[in-house]
Amino acid sequence: MPSHRHGASASVLSSLSPTADESHRIADVVIGDLRLESGIVLPGATLRVEIFGRLAVDGRNAVLLLPGLSADTHAADRPGDRRSGWWSRALGPGRGIDTDRWCVVVVDALGGSHGSTAARSLGPDGRVWGGRFPRLTIRDLAAASERLADALRIERWAGALGLSFGGMQALELLVASDRVDRVAVVAAPAITDAEQIATNSLQIDVVRADPDYADGDYLASGARPRAGLALARRLGMLNYRGQGELHVRFGRTAERSDGEEFAVESHARKQAARFAETFDAHAFVTLVDAKNTHDIGRGRGGLAEALSAVDTPLLVIGIDSDRLFPVAQQREITRLAPSSVTGREPLVLESPHGHDSFLIAQEWMGDAIGAFLAGSTPRTSATRPAELSAV
Repeated sequence: MPSHRHGASASVLSSLSPTADESHRIADVVIGDLRLESGIVLPGATLRVEIFGRLAVDGRNAVLLLPGLSADTHAADRPGDRRSGWWSRALGPGRGIDTDRWCVVVVDALGGSHGSTAARSLGPDGRVWGGRFPRLTIRDLAAASERLADALRIERWAGALGLSFGGMQALELLVASDRVDRVAVVAAPAITDAEQIATNSLQIDVVRADPDYADGDYLASGARPRAGLALARRLGMLNYRGQGELHVRFGRTAERSDGEEFAVESHARKQAARFAETFDAHAFVTLVDAKNTHDIGRGRGGLAEALSAVDTPLLVIGIDSDRLFPVAQQREITRLAPSSVTGREPLVLESPHGHDSFLIAQEWMGDAIGAFLAGSTPRTSATRPAELSAV
């Protein structure tokens, strides 16, 4: 049974120094007791981070990377690694986001599945949190990132980059933090709308309906709600790719000679089963539920008032075929935020592959964000990258 009790941050601080031999580290950083929006105090919270690059002498090259909901911290390639980082063509030495220049800190979200304090962690009583783990909001996750800067003794982030789910957190930092020089938001909305809440809630209910979920206490019995988690993932996958893409890739081709299963069915089942083996069900419920709380304008006089007060340079990137977070939601941000570096229109990637295009057009993403970090303004539109013609 995995349990997450992490050590102090001193070794992380020393390894961030420019004299460190290694340009890559993985660490569990203690951020301490965290008061949540609910008023509950989460004691002894920690965040799993993966760090690519070295911190400059003046400490001004630290960049925070907030991944999508299911991604781990392994965003770039590391020495001797058999598995490429999930963003390794965008991030790394000599890449668009150049780790010879930037010290990039990739964070597993609080409540997540890849090492940060979560339902699988031990509570203060020495027992696994399980179903007792408190509800988290996007603002709680952003607050945890603020604490991370304190723990790493980083006075300011040169940039905060948020991808999809991570983009929600980056928007919170944009509005609420005074410690970020630049913010880039990729394929994320300013609010989670009613239809998105309904879809998210359906996925949560599917996981909870699995008898093995046991109200979140499944670890005590050794069971895992794989069936419910896999089905919830299949529901989500319907909005990850562009409209018509699955038909182009699979058509009505049968997977078996008896015609009882289509190729697209087999693909979806295999992908979902793989996810259910590697991702924790309670973490899925926690993070998807957190998405439902997302509203930049909540308690701040509405979206217009919240975003109109922002003066931090902001790059917003949308994807023209995105069905999960349509580009209209990114346009809503740029039309309300005077600090948008592309004016009233977001930077739009033209791609047939939907929401997941930010994981496919990696070179394009890296170049655009790298230019932004360096102080340049990317073009306000982009042609369809040649690499997207086949996936």
